[in-house]
Amino acid sequence: MELFYAYEVSGKYCRLDAEESAHCVKVLRHREGDEIDVTDGLGTLYHCRLSLDSPKGAEAEILETQSGFGAHPYHLTVGCCPTKNNERFEWFVEKATELGIDRIVPLIGEHSERKVYKTDRARRIALSATKQSLKGRIPEIAEPLSVKDFIFSCHYGQNEDTLCLIAYCFEDPSVPRRSICEVLEKAMDVKGITVLIGPEGDFSPEEAQLALEHGYIPIHLGPSRLRTETAAVTAVEAVYLWSLTL
Repeated sequence: MELFYAYEVSGKYCRLDAEESAHCVKVLRHREGDEIDVTDGLGTLYHCRLSLDSPKGAEAEILETQSGFGAHPYHLTVGCCPTKNNERFEWFVEKATELGIDRIVPLIGEHSERKVYKTDRARRIALSATKQSLKGRIPEIAEPLSVKDFIFSCHYGQNEDTLCLIAYCFEDPSVPRRSICEVLEKAMDVKGITVLIGPEGDFSPEEAQLALEHGYIPIHLGPSRLRTETAAVTAVEAVYLWSLTL
């Protein structure tokens, strides 16, 4: 199955941008009358017939519509500090999209080595991974936030059916950590999950304490010491595998 992204869906027609049109017409050699599958990036799949095979702006007539294509039964947000090596964070974006994620927020922490992050390339990677993994919804790649601003804007107290988790090496024995699998197994009526993943130097104690004060549950991802991007993908995969048991 080939999946194309339509930047515009209007009435009975989908329109592809120049890049998608060139891939459809020049690379895959689709011609007027061919049937193709198109997503609007918002979760809907359109089975279409190509009505204009222009490599600069292809158009297709909608034949059938399927909502919730490739959807998963949860809403997952991961706030993760981009790595010093940008390719590692982009690898996380790609793999998280393939597994199933709704929102990725690049975070700038007190210990972050990367203090500036541009989202354009990550959004292109997310689009490509969405099509490759046959999903109808492109995950949101948000603009960067500080760790503290993210905690203030997205915490348990705002929505009681959202589970907020922070992966951090708490040294205080009075703050017990449970594995992410254990926490998920005991979750009841959870519709949203938010996971915080820190930078190479981890969160600062002040950031971790702020998360606890705002309802975040301390978790660990196993006994291995993981790189930032590996920890983030591990968290996404844990949620993905948990959802298969629902």
